[in-house]
Amino acid sequence: MALIKTYTQPQPGQAWLNRVQGRRPTLVLTLGFTETGLLPGISAAGATPRDRTVTALADAEFMVNGLTPAPTYPLPPLQAGASPALISRAVLVGQAIPLVLLNAGLPLPPTVPHLDLGGKPAQCVSTGAALPLEVVHQLWHQGLAQGESLAVASDYLLLAECVVGGTTTALGVLTGLGFDAAERVNSSHPTCNHRQKQALVAQGLALAQLPPKPHPLAVVAAVGDPMQPVVAGLALAASRTRPVLLAGGTQMLAVYALMVALAKAEGYDWNPNQVVVGTTRWVAEDATGDTVGLAELTGACLMATQLSFANSRFEALRAYEQGFVKEGVGAGGCAIAAALYQNWGQPELLSAVEALLDQKSQIEKA
Repeated sequence: MALIKTYTQPQPGQAWLNRVQGRRPTLVLTLGFTETGLLPGISAAGATPRDRTVTALADAEFMVNGLTPAPTYPLPPLQAGASPALISRAVLVGQAIPLVLLNAGLPLPPTVPHLDLGGKPAQCVSTGAALPLEVVHQLWHQGLAQGESLAVASDYLLLAECVVGGTTTALGVLTGLGFDAAERVNSSHPTCNHRQKQALVAQGLALAQLPPKPHPLAVVAAVGDPMQPVVAGLALAASRTRPVLLAGGTQMLAVYALMVALAKAEGYDWNPNQVVVGTTRWVAEDATGDTVGLAELTGACLMATQLSFANSRFEALRAYEQGFVKEGVGAGGCAIAAALYQNWGQPELLSAVEALLDQKSQIEKA
């Protein structure tokens, strides 16, 4: 487990790692959409707003089908770097990890097998009316039901997401729940666009006019996205019987904070010792955010893969070391799971990801 470092709560973190050592997770990828992701400059997860509209569809298709000559939705071009889905897919295939796709609310349905939870895309955070409250309630209950059933058939759950613009909705939910998250969140840019995010969230919360101590689901309805109540429900329900890895950075710390608030507001019995947040060191050590501080604020146990692309043959992977992309589609969590299940270290992980990029180059030349 040398490839895994625990940044907060080292003793509970080590106990969690010991529990899942040698066990195979089920990867549950929840797809969502927020119109926040279409704003110029908000995200590097797709070079243009049109690219960002289909990022989740492309990620879903790639995670299921891998590289194909003529995908319906190709992985979108990025400003720099390569899709984090390459890391997740390399682990998924290399270690035969089961995958479940959940559509929490996309503009178009995925082209691959998935479960539709009856959600809808969120409006921009700045509206203060991101989602109808009844939709948020439905998604939370869907998450609880799915978490309970998926836990039965799994050693543990690896909960990932794909929501372009999701670090801004994360800031919205954290702020709405009363956390001082300003300047702490991350982004897919090398230098986090804190001012832009904070302005959008401030505008949204001003328009939402939430009461002093709002219900957590009302906060999501005002300034969140459809993924958040689903994953909060998944993790809360599964934690009763199985370990859970929230695979992501800022977005999953917001989900963790939402879980704690929901459990309190709803009197929901869960097991916090079963839940950790797992990301990449590019997020955990991002100097333009404060991921560790945010984990301490929310009470989450934060760990990260120490995977490095510094010596990669591919410039697109080396870009991660310059702060581009950083995380997504559960990349950090998948790398952690790979080290735990089949003891993959730095050489095995790098080799598996580079093999996919070699294959990508061959398909593009053909």
